[in-house]
Amino acid sequence: MRIRKKKWAQPELDACSFFVNNPEEHRGKWADFFCDAQPLELEVGCGKGTFVAEKALRNPDVNFIAMDIKSNMLGVGRRNIVRRFEEAGREVKNIALVAFNVDQIFRVIGEDDKIDRIYINFCNPWPRGKHNKRRLTHPTKLNLYKNFLKKGGEIHFKTDNDELFEDSLEYFKESGYELLRVVRDLHNSDIEGNIVTEHEKMFSDEGILIKYLVAKLPE
Repeated sequence: MRIRKKKWAQPELDACSFFVNNPEEHRGKWADFFCDAQPLELEVGCGKGTFVAEKALRNPDVNFIAMDIKSNMLGVGRRNIVRRFEEAGREVKNIALVAFNVDQIFRVIGEDDKIDRIYINFCNPWPRGKHNKRRLTHPTKLNLYKNFLKKGGEIHFKTDNDELFEDSLEYFKESGYELLRVVRDLHNSDIEGNIVTEHEKMFSDEGILIKYLVAKLPE
């Protein structure tokens, strides 16, 4: 997603207690960043932060790392997270915002971090063949996630893009993941507790079906 430069974003992030300026220093030690020792989950490409804000509020017994490459986007995300927590009368204690390139995520998260679950929501579909390797569900990425995703851990993936979804089904199989759920119309399924993101609402309002899958890294 393109987003205009926001001069206020980086200063606000620098002053934010849950923004991590030096994520590489936390590699293998993310549990120490949070107040409470709890299961650790990761959102790759967290965008404007609405998903992780709601997820963290609903699951105070889970710690979340929310990663995006764009500081301007994370600045918006920080505001959305703070607003949502203030509405709920809660302090932000179980979210870490991280600005980093997922292509080099191994520099930030290591096998000792033991991630229980990864969320990938409405990532760039990179439809042109030569750019397919940039997809967050491409085998190059799925194999990278194996470095820190627990055995038995899950990846939850949502998209509006039919081609990306069908290709991703093959990517997960090719990479040795087990598909637990495959849903091609999420909003008319029996899936409970779905958090509707900003993109999700926009696409759904246009009549586009939301695709969803859950894949498991075998024990």
